[in-house]
Amino acid sequence: MSKFHLDLCFSALSDPTRRSILQRLARGEATTSELAEPHDMALPSLMSHLKKLEAAGLISTRKKGRTRICRLAPDALKPAQDWLAEQNALWEARLDQFDDYVTNLMRERDK
Repeated sequence: MSKFHLDLCFSALSDPTRRSILQRLARGEATTSELAEPHDMALPSLMSHLKKLEAAGLISTRKKGRTRICRLAPDALKPAQDWLAEQNALWEARLDQFDDYVTNLMRERDK
Protein backbone atom coordinates (compact mmCIF):
# COMPACT_ATOMS: atom_id res chain seq x y z
CA MET A 1 0.00 0.00 0.00
CA SER A 2 1.54 3.28 -1.07
CA LYS A 3 1.58 6.34 1.15
CA PHE A 4 -0.26 8.23 -1.60
CA HIS A 5 -3.12 5.71 -1.62
CA LEU A 6 -3.34 5.77 2.18
CA ASP A 7 -3.41 9.58 2.08
CA LEU A 8 -6.33 9.43 -0.39
CA CYS A 9 -8.14 6.97 1.86
CA PHE A 10 -7.80 9.10 4.99
CA SER A 11 -8.63 12.27 3.06
CA ALA A 12 -11.83 10.64 1.81
CA LEU A 13 -12.68 9.47 5.33
CA SER A 14 -12.12 12.94 6.78
CA ASP A 15 -15.50 14.25 5.62
CA PRO A 16 -18.71 13.38 7.53
CA THR A 17 -20.79 13.29 4.34
CA ARG A 18 -18.44 10.75 2.76
CA ARG A 19 -18.42 8.65 5.94
CA SER A 20 -22.23 8.72 5.89
CA ILE A 21 -22.21 7.55 2.27
CA LEU A 22 -19.90 4.67 3.20
CA GLN A 23 -22.17 3.71 6.10
CA ARG A 24 -25.13 3.60 3.74
CA LEU A 25 -23.22 1.55 1.15
CA ALA A 26 -22.21 -0.93 3.85
CA ARG A 27 -25.87 -2.03 3.76
CA GLY A 28 -25.76 -2.57 -0.01
CA GLU A 29 -25.70 -0.88 -3.38
CA ALA A 30 -27.45 2.46 -3.86
CA THR A 31 -28.14 4.89 -6.65
CA THR A 32 -26.77 8.41 -6.52
CA SER A 33 -30.32 9.64 -5.91
CA GLU A 34 -30.68 7.32 -2.90
CA LEU A 35 -27.33 8.51 -1.55
CA ALA A 36 -28.26 12.16 -2.06
CA GLU A 37 -31.63 11.86 -0.29
CA PRO A 38 -30.47 12.31 3.34
CA HIS A 39 -28.07 15.14 2.46
CA ASP A 40 -29.10 18.72 1.88
CA MET A 41 -26.91 19.37 -1.16
CA ALA A 42 -27.10 19.68 -4.91
CA LEU A 43 -26.38 16.57 -6.97
CA PRO A 44 -23.09 18.00 -8.37
CA SER A 45 -21.83 18.39 -4.79
CA LEU A 46 -22.72 14.78 -4.01
CA MET A 47 -21.00 13.66 -7.22
CA SER A 48 -17.85 15.41 -6.03
CA HIS A 49 -17.95 13.35 -2.83
CA LEU A 50 -18.49 10.15 -4.83
CA LYS A 51 -15.52 10.94 -7.09
CA LYS A 52 -13.29 11.40 -4.05
CA LEU A 53 -14.47 8.09 -2.57
CA GLU A 54 -13.92 6.33 -5.88
CA ALA A 55 -10.44 7.86 -6.34
CA ALA A 56 -9.52 6.52 -2.90
CA GLY A 57 -10.67 3.04 -3.91
CA LEU A 58 -13.42 2.99 -1.28
CA ILE A 59 -16.35 2.66 -3.69
CA SER A 60 -17.00 1.60 -7.25
CA THR A 61 -19.70 2.91 -9.56
CA ARG A 62 -21.39 1.68 -12.69
CA LYS A 63 -24.01 3.09 -15.00
CA LYS A 64 -27.25 1.31 -15.71
CA GLY A 65 -29.07 3.37 -18.31
CA ARG A 66 -29.18 6.90 -16.92
CA THR A 67 -28.73 5.72 -13.34
CA ARG A 68 -25.37 5.54 -11.56
CA ILE A 69 -25.16 2.75 -9.01
CA CYS A 70 -22.57 2.82 -6.23
CA ARG A 71 -21.23 0.06 -4.05
CA LEU A 72 -18.63 -0.32 -1.36
CA ALA A 73 -15.39 -1.72 -2.76
CA PRO A 74 -14.35 -5.11 -1.37
CA ASP A 75 -11.89 -4.64 1.51
CA ALA A 76 -12.23 -0.89 0.99
CA LEU A 77 -11.09 0.05 4.47
CA LYS A 78 -8.34 -2.58 4.76
CA PRO A 79 -5.47 -0.15 4.07
CA ALA A 80 -6.66 2.18 6.82
CA GLN A 81 -7.31 -0.74 9.18
CA ASP A 82 -3.83 -2.15 8.51
CA TRP A 83 -2.17 1.21 9.15
CA LEU A 84 -4.15 1.71 12.37
CA ALA A 85 -3.26 -1.80 13.52
CA GLU A 86 0.44 -1.05 12.95
CA GLN A 87 0.14 2.17 14.94
CA ASN A 88 -1.71 0.36 17.72
CA ALA A 89 0.99 -2.32 17.94
CA LEU A 90 3.71 0.32 17.99
CA TRP A 91 2.08 2.26 20.83
CA GLU A 92 1.30 -0.89 22.81
CA ALA A 93 4.98 -1.85 22.59
CA ARG A 94 6.03 1.63 23.71
CA LEU A 95 3.62 1.57 26.63
CA ASP A 96 4.84 -1.90 27.63
CA GLN A 97 8.43 -0.59 27.60
CA PHE A 98 7.39 2.41 29.67
CA ASP A 99 5.60 0.14 32.15
CA ASP A 100 8.74 -2.01 32.47
CA TYR A 101 10.83 1.11 33.00
CA VAL A 102 8.56 2.45 35.74
CA THR A 103 8.39 -0.98 37.41
CA ASN A 104 12.20 -1.18 37.43
CA LEU A 105 12.45 2.33 38.88
CA MET A 106 10.06 1.37 41.66
CA ARG A 107 12.05 -1.79 42.44
CA GLU A 108 15.32 0.18 42.55
CA ARG A 109 13.74 2.78 44.84
CA ASP A 110 12.42 0.10 47.21
CA LYS A 111 15.88 -1.52 47.60
